[in-house]
Amino acid sequence: MKPVVIGTTLAAAVALCPTTSAFGSVSGSPQPVPHAKAVANAQSNAAQAATSLGLGSDEALVVKDVIVDANGAKHIRYNRTYKGLKVIGGDFVSHADKAGKVTSVTWNRGLQKMASLTTAPRISKSTALAAGKKNAAAKKSTAGTAKGDLVVYAASGKPTLAYEVVTRGSQKDGTPSELHTFVDAATGATLGSRERIETGTGDGVHVGNVTLDTTKNASGQFQLKDSHGNYTTDTHSQGNESTGSGPAGDLYVGADDSWGNGTAGKTSESPAVDAHYGATKTFEYYKNVQGRNGIWNDGRGAPSRVHFGSSGAYQNAFWDGTQMSYGDGSGGTHPLTAIDVAGHEMSHGVTENTAGLDYSGDAGGLNEATSDIFGTNVEWYAANAEDPGDYLIGEEIDINGDGSPLRYMDKPSKDGGSKDCWSSTLGNLDPHYSSGPLNHWFFMAAEGSGAKTINGVAYDSPTCAGTPAVTGIGRDKAAKIWYKTLSTYLTSGSNYAAARNGAVKSAKDLYGATSAECKGVEAAFTAISVVAGTEKCDGGTTPPTGDNLLTNPGFESGAVSWTGTSGPITNNSGRPAHAGSWKMWLGGNGSTANENESQQVAVPATGTPKLSYWIRTDTSESGSRVYDSAKVQVINGSTTSTLATYSNVGTNATYTQKTFDLSAYKGKTITVKFSATEDSSLQTSFVVDDVSVTAS
Repeated sequence: MKPVVIGTTLAAAVALCPTTSAFGSVSGSPQPVPHAKAVANAQSNAAQAATSLGLGSDEALVVKDVIVDANGAKHIRYNRTYKGLKVIGGDFVSHADKAGKVTSVTWNRGLQKMASLTTAPRISKSTALAAGKKNAAAKKSTAGTAKGDLVVYAASGKPTLAYEVVTRGSQKDGTPSELHTFVDAATGATLGSRERIETGTGDGVHVGNVTLDTTKNASGQFQLKDSHGNYTTDTHSQGNESTGSGPAGDLYVGADDSWGNGTAGKTSESPAVDAHYGATKTFEYYKNVQGRNGIWNDGRGAPSRVHFGSSGAYQNAFWDGTQMSYGDGSGGTHPLTAIDVAGHEMSHGVTENTAGLDYSGDAGGLNEATSDIFGTNVEWYAANAEDPGDYLIGEEIDINGDGSPLRYMDKPSKDGGSKDCWSSTLGNLDPHYSSGPLNHWFFMAAEGSGAKTINGVAYDSPTCAGTPAVTGIGRDKAAKIWYKTLSTYLTSGSNYAAARNGAVKSAKDLYGATSAECKGVEAAFTAISVVAGTEKCDGGTTPPTGDNLLTNPGFESGAVSWTGTSGPITNNSGRPAHAGSWKMWLGGNGSTANENESQQVAVPATGTPKLSYWIRTDTSESGSRVYDSAKVQVINGSTTSTLATYSNVGTNATYTQKTFDLSAYKGKTITVKFSATEDSSLQTSFVVDDVSVTAS
């Protein structure tokens, strides 16, 4: 067993003083959430949008999500109702330019205006419930309680009045089940079904000696609750293993900040360490890399329950829409709390709150692969020495008992069930197997095809049907493209063809239509036998950075390409951006803090290289004494030169552009660094935006 002795509290200092905004002034309440405002604004205009899009008078729109691009383009994701009934499969995404003009719409399965439909059922609710239980039995699930409501089912063809029958019980492998069966309200026929509980199986592993983000409660005790709001509880071997229901559990607290001793068991703290670490790293990955503020994109953390299951030996982990639950595994000594398990399962929550991909057909495979993709990226992001990044799914679980992983991204068919290539029959498979082609696509898009060794692991990724070899564009870029695809261009019923179109469109949006990134995405989809669709990498616009040598210079892709402390790069509305909604907000804490962000750049040997940026400063300090300060520096090898210094004295709450000559660094690779230091009280904010290094 690997030792797990946990120490440092990252958020203890915050817990000892009044609540502070990590990005703004001292306050007892959080800053307004821009995402929530965008959703509320879109909802207030939903009726007008329905009319503009040509929907019928009986159709109403419910805004699920709003994504705003760096160039101001807006993508509004809608669900809809018909005469007050939920329309299953009626979701779509409206795409508008900066001025608000709708440029295109991604309709789910082409469903636009609905034809007139009766809302009076011909069969009774009890008949529908019986049909739902029968469907559960056919899927070898034991059905417990059942309920049913009228809906319009449009997920597989012509919109039809149906009962949505929800049966709760257990799946054939003993995991919880929440099966949604759609029963024709006129004939009693089963139109379709989908499983709500998404699970992962195997024996969990520990993460070794790690630093945890913990806080203190009002009594001064340490607790497994991080600065994002993720927290971990002990269910004390309670919980219904068939239905997934059970107690919330008791929050882990302690007099010191040392957790676990590296041993498993029904009362051990070590599984809680693994779960808490995994939840924190997953949250941080989405926030710092993808610019998503948690599963729900509203800053909330998610709870994790450990020691779940009345047997004390529950061999599963699952996401149920609100929380993670981890069993203790075989004999109660193999907790399912690995990093990739946390990243995979919590990514189901992200999918649920973006595209909402179904769990059947092609969409089911895309759903599972999405969790594999981001679970893998969380593992790489965590950079944990005991579980280093790789392209193997569940490699630490040893579910097969022979050291082999659960799934392989380079060649999915090595697991004996997954497919490497797309085909018209792929959607008939279990989603864990139909996920294979998209996992294969991601590996090739990130690393390229063929044999190679990465981080000490040997891979060999073949293309399908003799298609050309693929050159990788890099893991981070491939993940960025897939996240944008998921959050912007997919709907609940998307298939592999829609995935290709969406990914190519995302690559064009992010990197330009003629970029190597776009062409790499295309090549990787061709290599899994998904043929070209309506989106192609030809013509179009160039990447938005122009002649700027910096990547993500306006921070509209979050912290991508910048290195430093977590937090300063934000879309928090407490301070305005110079353009767009993201900026680098250094300081503003009102407590002792040291923050920095930097990016390496190669300065050309010709031309007149210059560094420019826009800066806005404000303070709660007074007088002429310097308490808080910020620096703009250039690091050239072992030499650090300061170009500018700012402080709480002489602040300017209006954005001002500053420009510096970098001719002294021609032909050299330098690091441009922004940093700030605050004292123990009264905030000073140094807000930087639209940074550029050019060589005219």
